[in-house]
Amino acid sequence: MENNTELLRFTTAGSVDDGKSTLIGRLLFDSKSIYQDQYEAIEKVSARRGEEDVNLALLTDGLKSEREQGITIDVAYRYFSTPKRKFIIADTPGHIQYTRNMVTGASTANVALVLIDARHGVVEQTKRHAIIASLLQIPHLVVCINKMDLVDYSQEKYEEIQEDFESFAAKLDVKDVHFIPISALKGDNVVNRSENMAWYEGATLMYYLENVHIASDQNFIDARFPVQTVIRPYNDEFHDYRGYAGRVAGGSFKIGDKIMALPSGFTSTVKQIVGPSGDQENAFPPQSVTLLLKDEIDISRGDMIVRENNRPDARQDIDLMVCWFDHLKPLNLRGKYAIKHTSQDARCIIKEIRYKLDINTLSRNQEDLNIRMNDIARIQIRTTKPLFIDAYRKNRITGSVIIIDESTNNTVAAGMVV
Repeated sequence: MENNTELLRFTTAGSVDDGKSTLIGRLLFDSKSIYQDQYEAIEKVSARRGEEDVNLALLTDGLKSEREQGITIDVAYRYFSTPKRKFIIADTPGHIQYTRNMVTGASTANVALVLIDARHGVVEQTKRHAIIASLLQIPHLVVCINKMDLVDYSQEKYEEIQEDFESFAAKLDVKDVHFIPISALKGDNVVNRSENMAWYEGATLMYYLENVHIASDQNFIDARFPVQTVIRPYNDEFHDYRGYAGRVAGGSFKIGDKIMALPSGFTSTVKQIVGPSGDQENAFPPQSVTLLLKDEIDISRGDMIVRENNRPDARQDIDLMVCWFDHLKPLNLRGKYAIKHTSQDARCIIKEIRYKLDINTLSRNQEDLNIRMNDIARIQIRTTKPLFIDAYRKNRITGSVIIIDESTNNTVAAGMVV
């Protein structure tokens, strides 16, 4: 049974000091996911700093420099589990200059937690984070209205912030938004129900995270299997064995399915599917499997196995929304870069910069096309060979690319296919 527990990835976002690290510390502590000695260690540090409560934020601020400054700098991944689910948390920084860290941490998340300080309400950073969550197509958004203890657990204050956020979010492409009033410091509505907010009848944050329906967050319609490697054992026992290993990026494959290999266009039938624990009847995201086909066709790393009547676009001219990561060099129009898409490597040239997105107002800036670190922009590229792409909103795996500076080998941008 152990291996079948669902894995939920969530990311936390919010302004500086509105309690993201404290919230994660509270989740870990109240769900009994930390050890007593860890708790005692931060108890000592908190006392030494003269803080009246145990500072649970110290559990997550892993870098010494963060603990000294009291801020989160890089993306910190935390893992914990309850009997119902396993969780991976990407705790991302709140500062405007760390947009790229948030994009990195959120790109695979099922749920985004956006924290709002109940005293300050919806601020510019709240809007930025909600926009990034919608841009990255994170399926579920939970707005945690934190520090309710500092506004006397006021229902009016909570409802005012909720209305404020809803009127802003109406402009975004966000499907599922959920609001929870909490106090991460005191533990209200994080894991345990709050006695101070009897007026709130909804779920606690932990209950929500354990029960939100994520099984259909993946694309189960469009069958996509990027081949990572070809398995040929070259021994007598497996004389004719030729398996294609990779991770299912969309749809499902079962024995007997007719498939087509791209770019060759050759067709065959699925003969056998081998998973980590042996043969299986079918495979679906996010499983890693080996497919064996009835016919010997030429397939190598970077090819994609799909259905004949449902293929991705094979394109060389590609429109992308990119978040620029490089802090040294801005995006270079007509510049040449390496590009990675699923298991495919190619090179590309930046053909056009259409606009820079103003993350605070969602307006398109076509005057200033100087794209620097943390900017989000719409560009067009041309690749050296066709990539098999879907729109990012249809499939987050086949719809995303990374762009690499060949001279430094640094990843300079993450891109989403428009």
